[in-house]
Amino acid sequence: MANQYNHSENNDDIQKSLAETAFFIGLSSEHTDNITNHTVTRKHPANQVILLENDWGGSVYFILEGWVKIRTYNIDGKEVTLNIIGKGEVFGEMAAIDEKPRSTDAITLTPTVISSIPAQDFVNLIYSEPKAGVRLAQLMAKRLRQVNRRLRLREADSVARVADTIVFLADGQGKQQENGSIEIPNLPHRELSAISGLARETVTRVLTKLEKRGLIKRTSDVLCIPEVQALEKLID
Repeated sequence: MANQYNHSENNDDIQKSLAETAFFIGLSSEHTDNITNHTVTRKHPANQVILLENDWGGSVYFILEGWVKIRTYNIDGKEVTLNIIGKGEVFGEMAAIDEKPRSTDAITLTPTVISSIPAQDFVNLIYSEPKAGVRLAQLMAKRLRQVNRRLRLREADSVARVADTIVFLADGQGKQQENGSIEIPNLPHRELSAISGLARETVTRVLTKLEKRGLIKRTSDVLCIPEVQALEKLID
């Protein structure tokens, strides 16, 4: 079960967290305050469905902590991972904009904190604040570039595809450390398999190979990338 924050006690923290997300940076305090006043923030455990494909979209969601998988299914009923997003990202915005049912599922991969706002409030923000419209366009452009990159690499070898998946996650949600390395959560191999389009066994073999070469380091919770540029060389 999701746990709802006490709004009155946590309003300042929630407002601060939302204001620091990429979507809200630079927007007027008036607009962020209006959004915060209608925000519902909940803690979710891992593997909890947040929204389902074909549901009608009544809310737009902002991730304050954790990771969320965006998935759909192909005509054979096989799960297809479209994206893995994390802190500062938004999802559920498409159904709010075009007023159509959801086109994907969203499920948490880790313990997650998510703020939701009414879809109409989000639409009103886009109409009233030009910067918000620009941010939405930038978000769409970024996701389109990610899809194009993955399509370009679908015929590449397994090493390039796994390396690209790691770089993709690091680019979106990696945390840079003082020594210049970047850390991402050490996601289950089945999730890396789903997003790279490779068998789980293949992903495991490639990760072991990358680790032996010193291109990644792993603990039970964290995957560390000492030099992202070194991984990128495997992709080109």
